[in-house]
Amino acid sequence: MSASQTSASQTPEVPTLLVKIFGKDRPGITAGLFDTLGAYLVDVVDIEQVVTRGRLVLCVLVTQPPAGLEGDLRATVHSWAESMKMQAEIISGHGDNRPRGLGRSLVTVLGHPLTAESTAAIADRIAKAGGNIDRIFRLAKYPVTAVEFAVSGVETEPLRTALASDAAALGVDIAVVSAGLHRRAQRLVVMDVDSTLIQDEVIELFAAHAGCEDQVAEVTAAAMRGELDFEQSLHARVALLKGLDASVVEKVREEVRLTPGARTLIRTLKRLGYQVGVVSGGFTQVTDDLRERLGLDFAQANTLEIVDGKLTGRVTGEIVDRAGKARLLRRFAAEAGVPLSQTVAIGDGANDLDMLNAAGLGVAFNAKPVVREAAHTAVNFPFLDTVLYLLGITREEVEAADMHDDED
Repeated sequence: MSASQTSASQTPEVPTLLVKIFGKDRPGITAGLFDTLGAYLVDVVDIEQVVTRGRLVLCVLVTQPPAGLEGDLRATVHSWAESMKMQAEIISGHGDNRPRGLGRSLVTVLGHPLTAESTAAIADRIAKAGGNIDRIFRLAKYPVTAVEFAVSGVETEPLRTALASDAAALGVDIAVVSAGLHRRAQRLVVMDVDSTLIQDEVIELFAAHAGCEDQVAEVTAAAMRGELDFEQSLHARVALLKGLDASVVEKVREEVRLTPGARTLIRTLKRLGYQVGVVSGGFTQVTDDLRERLGLDFAQANTLEIVDGKLTGRVTGEIVDRAGKARLLRRFAAEAGVPLSQTVAIGDGANDLDMLNAAGLGVAFNAKPVVREAAHTAVNFPFLDTVLYLLGITREEVEAADMHDDED
């Protein structure tokens, strides 16, 4: 960094020029502008460039040229811009951007559609919370519109609280996380299975083969609403499966339907070096198969007892319940060497709440109201890969990785 750059960024009295170029985007605009400026011995203090629907806005903050050259610089830049069929604006000022306020957060908004009304309400709420929007970036346009706001001037938790109450009313999902290096660090993602990774409730698939689907579904619904103790409801439901032939396990595995976007989510996370696991109140007879099929790093669930080729109506080993899921998240994080603050948990039911709250980011996926209200953020779209946007991963990055794999 040169002396003039240092003084321009740290001393507000140092004269600087803001050069703004806008018009139809085409290759060579950025190079042409800097080639033009280079003749005037200026240093670059800041650059921002954005292209929206083929229209370019390029802003460059530079130090003032040597005495007597500013007028010539202005005329030359305007002449160059005209030759490129662009427009130019040059504004005199002093120093760099004003320092950003303490407290840096990233606010991700998912909408289908994302309306001007909801965007205005979000921006207004950020301002009223004491935050300033420093930058806005679109992460995806399909299957939802995902936009990320970089906000400074307010701490993450108060901002998350301020925005949480607005999300449902505005018809959008909003996630607020701290900005910083940890956003790019290696992470662990752990998700529930039933109605999250897959569209089904596994015990109901077993129950269909046993002819007791309605009874099991009723108990399952009550447990997921938090009205029944999970362990008691588990034993009650599994007891109804007594006598089923063990061959039904393979049939259930074939009937399991992955949630749309599940493969994309896991494949993308694995490419980026994330570790991915599942915890389930369901059964290892299914989660072990999912682990192998999807290349998961961790998987833990309850185990149906099988004796002489028949289900006994009992489970064996440690029960994976609400507290157990949080305990397993911590265990997986320790084994992965990932701080708990760098974990992401995804779930839909009341028995996922302890896990969601223990994670650095807890995501309620198409969840029951009690879960949506308690989790850090909620995703109410039927595509599991939308969780990628909450991690700052763009749709273009996902598609580019897919294309690269196809070429390989």
